Amino acid sequence: MDQTHASSPLAGAVHDLATEVVLALRSGDHLATVCGAAGIDEENRTGIAAARVIGADLLLPSVLYGRHPHPGDVAVLDRAVREFPPKPDAPAATAWSHWHMISTLQRFAPPPPGATGTTGPGTAAGTGTTGAYAEPDAAWLENAPWQSFTHQLSVLAPLAVPAAPSAVQRAAADRTVDLARGFVRAVRRRDWLQAAGAGRWLAAIGGEPATLGLERGLDFVELMGGHDPRVTLHVRAARLMAEARAR
Repeated sequence: MDQTHASSPLAGAVHDLATEVVLALRSGDHLATVCGAAGIDEENRTGIAAARVIGADLLLPSVLYGRHPHPGDVAVLDRAVREFPPKPDAPAATAWSHWHMISTLQRFAPPPPGATGTTGPGTAAGTGTTGAYAEPDAAWLENAPWQSFTHQLSVLAPLAVPAAPSAVQRAAADRTVDLARGFVRAVRRRDWLQAAGAGRWLAAIGGEPATLGLERGLDFVELMGGHDPRVTLHVRAARLMAEARAR
């Protein structure tokens, strides 16, 4: 664990997991285990909590490269879903993050044929799921001020992936100008993580104003904020999705 960036065991584990995701994104190596390289397995409580923070991005290399994830990584994400379900009064972003974790697990291990019903918040693929976990409400995003909208979307940046439609993704597509404004604001405020998350959304959905200069903007965000592997993770994901759209 890199203690230079770890103010706590959890922060260190999040740093290590994000770093390993970045390395996998750069190399395209889908066989290496992200969690194993970070020294985390499904019995590591701190590691499971870190996986909950990283969310579905734990499997992002497999999502973007279209390959099966390592079983150990699936097991850790599955355990995180079961160990840390959102509370009834949890913020909407937490509920959406949980929904996306379950959806990503089911993307690689779908429910058996003929399964019906809706999973509870503590179930997921591989743990007896019987159907799809219903999408949380996203109406709150429609009229949110652009500053708040960008903040919430950056928190939900793991949802910015191909072939994963959701109400959040539709809201992002409907408000690309607001996201672009939020991206610029985050850069000016030196909020590199928010800027990276907003930039990832813009790369995923396209349609950003041509005057934004997103590619150069992301380069600058990585240059200034790349000491945080979560920033680099979002920037690398944005580049891969932009490259895929250009092909």
